[in-house]
Amino acid sequence: MLAWLNLPNFLTIMRIVMIPFFLYYLLSQHPRDRFFALMIFGIASITDFFDGYLARKWQQESPLGRFLDPLADKVLVIATLIIFILLDQAIPLWMVIVIILRDMMVTLMRYLAIRKGAEIRTTRLGKAKTLFQMFAFALIIFIFIVRSLPFDISATYAEGRAAGKKHSEIAGSMFMKAVQSLQSSEIPKEERNKYFAESTPYFLLLLTTLLTAISGLRYLYTNWRVLLPPYKAILRKRQKKVKPT
Repeated sequence: MLAWLNLPNFLTIMRIVMIPFFLYYLLSQHPRDRFFALMIFGIASITDFFDGYLARKWQQESPLGRFLDPLADKVLVIATLIIFILLDQAIPLWMVIVIILRDMMVTLMRYLAIRKGAEIRTTRLGKAKTLFQMFAFALIIFIFIVRSLPFDISATYAEGRAAGKKHSEIAGSMFMKAVQSLQSSEIPKEERNKYFAESTPYFLLLLTTLLTAISGLRYLYTNWRVLLPPYKAILRKRQKKVKPT
């Protein structure tokens, strides 16, 4: 058996392999296919926890695992966000850009830390961000399953944007209608579900974006030293190379 092919690395590789299947089923308009996408996303999220946990518990951490694990996470998150934009006009582009830029910054800092032989300090806020992000994504995918039913949600946002309204205004209006519909027995259940399906993804991703931005700033504050050139280390190496005359 190959030395690097332990169970944690196998789980990480399987998570990467599952991503194309997840995207394929999510892009489908059939509720059954999107349900498969939700199941695949759930399995990928669970393996994201267990591969790191088992690697630490069994002392099987490896350079390959430290490289593939965050790579798999970033690919899954970025691919999911891109599909969300394609499927849902309720999701503004700026939210996706903020989340992607944060992940790119963290990836860069981890790369620099590896080059310097330094340790990256993680925070509880970052772990909380990851958990909430996975929960929010799963719930948005579930809403997409509901949207596979005969709801004309895309038209709602298209008409609102054509009228000069912002995403927040459209989503806020739909959310208020959803809350008001709970207090009225005259509003049909299908219409009430439509209001919630129209407004929830926007606010879920808004909370995810805010938490991502805050955790990114906290990550930067905690590990900003890895961005500085290792002048002292370079100087010591040069001094060793200079032979006394």
